[in-house]
Amino acid sequence: MNVKLIRTGNLPNIPWQNKPLDCKFPLWRYSENPIVDRNPIEGVARIFNSAVMPYENGFIGVFRGEQVNGIPFIYLGRSKDGVHWDFEKDKIQFINEAGQPFMPSYAYDPRLVKIDDTYYIIWCQDSYGATIGMAKTTDFKTFTRVENPFLPFNRNAVLFPRKIGGNFMLLSRPSDSGHTPFGDIFISESKDMEFWGRHRHVMGRSERWWENLKIGSGTTPIETSEGWLMFYHGVTNTCNGYVYSIGGVILDIDEPSKVKYRCENFLLTPEKWYEERGFVPNVCFPCAAIADEATGRIAIYYGCADSYIGLAFTTADEVIEYILTHDAASDDDRSYGIL
Repeated sequence: MNVKLIRTGNLPNIPWQNKPLDCKFPLWRYSENPIVDRNPIEGVARIFNSAVMPYENGFIGVFRGEQVNGIPFIYLGRSKDGVHWDFEKDKIQFINEAGQPFMPSYAYDPRLVKIDDTYYIIWCQDSYGATIGMAKTTDFKTFTRVENPFLPFNRNAVLFPRKIGGNFMLLSRPSDSGHTPFGDIFISESKDMEFWGRHRHVMGRSERWWENLKIGSGTTPIETSEGWLMFYHGVTNTCNGYVYSIGGVILDIDEPSKVKYRCENFLLTPEKWYEERGFVPNVCFPCAAIADEATGRIAIYYGCADSYIGLAFTTADEVIEYILTHDAASDDDRSYGIL
């Protein structure tokens, strides 16, 4: 194939390893995984399920830091190469529009996206139940909270990196107040990042074993000549608990509630010790994907067993060809999703 990445920009310093000769899948793991180990900074037992993007001459990230008291918050990290990270000791301090402190009671599983000149952080939190928190920054020094987009209960919110049809677009996964045993992906629109509507169903869990319980939005969608490429998580239930795998989908470029192609197979599933063994075993949870427009290279950051961060690689050509070859999108997936 000759897939073109669009508006991702050139990223010559993207983390990268060539595909091993014995790898049979379109994603392959970094040989030095995990890139973030346990007890990374004082007071934080584990960092995982975190988001990364290019910034200045290196990389910046927002990280889920599970404190030693068990309460998660979001920490800021910087890296020259996207692999070795320096974390700020103190959690990110959020403020309101008046400049006053405005901290959530806890915050976890952040995503990070740049839209125009503003960076948005989206996370899961408690606001009378599991819901979505959001903040914006232009300099990674001041972090201003914006209105929560939805009522409880909701998780796994992911913003598109540009407006579509003049509106901001947000993927999410409505849920319940517990460790949700169900879930589909929906999309919503906003003209001002404050009032959200035009909710559409994107896709639901399938009968395929690795995503037959629930699914959830993962990485910020990557704009390509074939549509929006997104890596998401699919969950199954076993006698030993939930298993989280990474799947791939391509959404229509102008109507992203419509699925063009949805891969029948997982792209990555727990197989390595750092994915299978940890605080929550058998988890591969994608939160960020960065891309180099010039080469088509893609690096994916994913949480491992709620204990570590792993890094995986692919190219736009290889992963999209694999998704198209193994497409299993249903008629409902391909619909406009009007509720």
